[in-house]
Amino acid sequence: MTASLPPMPSAAVWKLSGAQVINRLRLVTGLILFTYVLTHFSNHLLGLVSLDLMQAKQGDFMGFWWSKPGTYTLLGAVLIHVGLAYWALYRRRSLRIKRWEATQLLTGALIPYMLIEHVITTRVAFELYDLQDSYTYVLWLLFGGEKQALQAATLVFAWLHGCIGLHYWLRLNPWYDRVKPWLFALAILMPTLVLISFFQTGREVMVMMRDPAWQAQTIAAMKLPPPDKAAHLIALRDGIRWGMVGLLALVFFARYARNLIEARQQQVRVHYHGGKAVAVPKGRTLLEISRMNNIPHASVCGGRGRCSTCRVRVGQGAEHLPPPDANEARVLARISAPPGVRLACQVRPDCDLEIAPLLPAQAMPHDGFAKPEQTHGVEMEIAVLFADLRGFTTLSEQKLPFDVVFILNRYFAEMGEAIGAAGGAVTQFSGDGVMALFGYEREDPTYAAQSALKAARRMAERLEALNQDFSHDLDAPLRMGIGIHQGLAIVGEMGHGRATGLTAIGDTVNTASRLEGLSKEFHAQLVVSEQVLARAGIGLEGAARHSIVPRGRTVPLEIFALARALDLPLLR
Repeated sequence: MTASLPPMPSAAVWKLSGAQVINRLRLVTGLILFTYVLTHFSNHLLGLVSLDLMQAKQGDFMGFWWSKPGTYTLLGAVLIHVGLAYWALYRRRSLRIKRWEATQLLTGALIPYMLIEHVITTRVAFELYDLQDSYTYVLWLLFGGEKQALQAATLVFAWLHGCIGLHYWLRLNPWYDRVKPWLFALAILMPTLVLISFFQTGREVMVMMRDPAWQAQTIAAMKLPPPDKAAHLIALRDGIRWGMVGLLALVFFARYARNLIEARQQQVRVHYHGGKAVAVPKGRTLLEISRMNNIPHASVCGGRGRCSTCRVRVGQGAEHLPPPDANEARVLARISAPPGVRLACQVRPDCDLEIAPLLPAQAMPHDGFAKPEQTHGVEMEIAVLFADLRGFTTLSEQKLPFDVVFILNRYFAEMGEAIGAAGGAVTQFSGDGVMALFGYEREDPTYAAQSALKAARRMAERLEALNQDFSHDLDAPLRMGIGIHQGLAIVGEMGHGRATGLTAIGDTVNTASRLEGLSKEFHAQLVVSEQVLARAGIGLEGAARHSIVPRGRTVPLEIFALARALDLPLLR
C-alpha cells in the first residue's frame, strides 16, 4: 500500500485543538481532585495516632480547601471533570473498551453519586447552618447511621480512580518504569492505612458517645440543624442524585438517537491488511471501528491521541483524508512517523480506506516512544554479525535439560553484553546462534565496521572467561564461529504480534550467515569480508585469505579467516 498524505502543519502554526483542550482540562481538573483526596487522606493518617491530633491538624491540611478560592477551585474541578466524563461517554461510538477504561468509567460514575450525601451533610451543612466542622461530627454521622461501609467504599473508589488516571498519564514517560514499583506500593499502602485510621477513630467516637455527659456536651457543640432544615438537606441530596441519574440517562438517549441517525447515513468500508473489510457509518474513528468489529488494535492511552500505539499505515483513500490536526501532528512528529502513517484514534474516515495497523494489539507503553527512523524500514549500509556454537548439539545430548538451558543463557548473556558494549544490537537468538547489527542508528560505515570487529574480539574474550567458569562442568571447552560482512541491507521492525522486532534482510545478511558457516570449514573462529576490514581501516597480515562466490552472486568475495578473534588488532 502506498499513498501520500497532505504535509503536516509546521510547528509555527500548531495550535491547541479541541481534543487537546479537553484532554488538558480533564488532566488539570483530575490533578486538582487527586490533590484534594491526597491532602484529605494525609490528614486521616494522623488518626492512627489519635483523634485529637487528626482534628488539631485539620486546618493545616484542609485550610486551603475551606477558603473561598479553594472552594471555588474544587467545585469548578468537580463540575468540569464530571461534565467531561459525560461528554466522553457521549462521544464514544463503541463501549467495547479495555478493563482499565471500564474500571475508570465505572468508579468515576459511582463516586459523585456515593459522595453527594457526605458532601451535603458536611460541607453544605457547614456553610448553610454554621455547624461545627469537626471529625467527631462526621464520624458520628457515619458510624451512628451505619454508613461507614459506604464511605469506606467511596474512599477506595476515589483513590482507585485517581491512581488509574495517574498511571495511564505517567506511563508514557520513559522514566516511569523506574519509579513505578514505589508508586504502586504507595497506591496500596495509602488507602489501607486510611481505612485503618477511619475505622479506628470511628470506633473511638462511638465508644465515647456511650458516656451520656460527653454525648450531650458534644452534640450541643455541634449545633445540629432543626428537623425541618435537616429534611431540606435530605431533599437536596435526593434532588441532586436524581439529577445525576437523569443526566446519565439523557447521555445514553442522545447516543442512541445519534446512532440511529448515523446508521441511515452513507457507510464507508475499511479494508484491513490481510483481507478483512468492514462497513460502518461515517463518524467513527478507525480505532472505534476496530473495536466495534472485534479486530485487535493497540491503544495504550485509550484513544486519547497521546501514545501513538494505535498508529496505522494508510493506503488507498489516504489522499481524501484531512491533514492531521495539531494534536495528531505533534504525536506523529514525536515518533518521526513516515508519510502515510496516521493515528487510528484521531482519523474519522468519510471515504473507503485501506489500512494496516503497525503495532501488535499487545503493544506496551514503550512502543509509543520515539524510535529511530530506521525502525520504520530503510535501506542502509550496516555490518552484520552471525555467531554459532560449535558442537553444542552433541554436548546438549549429554546434559540434563536444566544444564543445557543454564549454559545457553550464560552464553547468550555474555555475548549480548559484548555486542552491546561494542555498539551493536542483538536482533536474534536462535538455537545456539546469535545475529547482531552494527551501524543502523547512524550512517557511518567506518563506525559500523569497527564496532562489529570490536564485538567479535570481546565475544572471544567473554567465551574464554566462560570456559574457565565451566571448566569443571564441561568435558571440552565451548567453541564458537563468527562471520561478519558489511553492505546494503533493508533494516526495520518486522514480524507479527509479540514476535515483532528490529532485524535486517538482504544479500548482506545472507552473506554474513554464509561466512559464519565457512568458519567451521576453515577451522577458524572468525571469518570476515574484505569490505569490513577496508571500512574499518585495518589489515590482517598473516591471516588466511580466501576467495569465494556467494550463492546468488557472480563476483568473487575476498574473505579472511582468523583462528582466534583475539588476534584482531585493538581498536579505540
